[in-house]
Amino acid sequence: MINFATLLTPEQVDRTHQAALEILENVGLLVRNAKARRYFTRHGCVVDAETQIVKFPRSVVEQYRAAIPPTFTFRGRDERFDRTLPEQGPVVVTASSAPNLIDPVTGEERRSTSADIARIAHLINELPGYDVFSVSVLADDAPAGQFTLSRAFPALKNCLKPVRSTAIDAQDAEQVLRLGYLIAGGEQSYRERPFITHHFCPVVSPLTMDFDSTEMIIYFCEQKLPVYPSIVPNAGLTSPMTLVGTLAQGNAEFLAAAVLMQMVQPGTPLIYSTLPTVADMRDGAYASGGIECGMLHMAFAQMARFYNVPSGGYIGLTNAKINDAQSGYETGLSSAAAFLAGADMLNMGGLLDSLKAFDFAKAVIDDEIAIMLKRVKRGFEDFSDENLALDVIAQVGPGGSFMTSKHTTRRMRTTGLFPKIADREMRDKWTARGKLDAHARAMLRVKDILSAANPAVFPPELEKRIRDEFPGLVAGDSTLPEGW
Repeated sequence: MINFATLLTPEQVDRTHQAALEILENVGLLVRNAKARRYFTRHGCVVDAETQIVKFPRSVVEQYRAAIPPTFTFRGRDERFDRTLPEQGPVVVTASSAPNLIDPVTGEERRSTSADIARIAHLINELPGYDVFSVSVLADDAPAGQFTLSRAFPALKNCLKPVRSTAIDAQDAEQVLRLGYLIAGGEQSYRERPFITHHFCPVVSPLTMDFDSTEMIIYFCEQKLPVYPSIVPNAGLTSPMTLVGTLAQGNAEFLAAAVLMQMVQPGTPLIYSTLPTVADMRDGAYASGGIECGMLHMAFAQMARFYNVPSGGYIGLTNAKINDAQSGYETGLSSAAAFLAGADMLNMGGLLDSLKAFDFAKAVIDDEIAIMLKRVKRGFEDFSDENLALDVIAQVGPGGSFMTSKHTTRRMRTTGLFPKIADREMRDKWTARGKLDAHARAMLRVKDILSAANPAVFPPELEKRIRDEFPGLVAGDSTLPEGW
């Protein structure tokens, strides 16, 4: 059991909560979606029809936040990969929706396609540190009218783990759901175990509930299908240029989204998910790799525990353009900070340049970081006499060696983590093996995985049913890139 790290005192947590209630009651949110405004009106909020500003009485916020369940479950095509927060956290999710990709053959950045999604899904299916595949890139080759489908299909075809997706509108969502029904063997079977989790950003900082994402949050709540929101304040641009002000505003924005979801469907599970940043005011850069991002995640994790709701979000991001030392330390520092503070979900893995480009090698390296964090979660052994090993210490004595002790041999494969990418060999061995750095070693692992058969692929009869339902659908096959 980990004692979580904290940045906020209990008094500061309560002050943040009170500040959020004050913002919601006195300032309110601009709510552009009429359906959302109707829900707010029916459930006790003060709605100005002319300005579309909604104000939330404290009693209403407190009533509906109390309805939020304390757990959230991601389900996979294979139930062995189901994960429930917070008990089975940290759940590691790939970062998502980059428009570009670092080509694994040329090393050059280019637009991503559905074939890239298939390869990434195959890779994530085989990397043990990842629990959920949130579709990492866009699909530049998507046929007209099948944009989201062209991302969801290759993801589901090549990954047995839970898949996180999004949708543009109800028609777009219904395509993805029909795909889910076909894979599950029918609508009822899918609804019993929905293996696609949906995700949106309904609140656009500062304090604005947009139309489309809000519409989709309401749609999935009404359908009783898994969905959760993310809150994305950016200090200096879309929130105050203080960590405290950004925390208070972001907390208010989360409560507004959560309250709406509970008004639509009481008991709807969700995650207190955030991507908080502090803008680099030298040029306005989006500093997702900044340590302040990790600090804010720590504070939001404390607020989530105050509300007894799972937490997490986009953590371990980097502004680095290549898979270098900057990429490593930015990802490592912020993800470790959030994890130690009790974040249950880490959206980390594979993205460079402020979420703009996916890199296969970075995904493998981030998998190793995730495995290390999970090793920390496992913690120390119990403090039994056997594990304290006082008798072994006495037997070996001063100046002795534990190398040949049976106590050592029984534990040599379980106490320490054996990394696959980090190099621990002597320099002469490392030189003899070609002086490969972490990026090169990671790319070898990518090639090994993508060269092997994928156990997740659909049987031919299911593939045919899907293609009959969706003419012109992308291939969705995980094949080695040409020239590899």
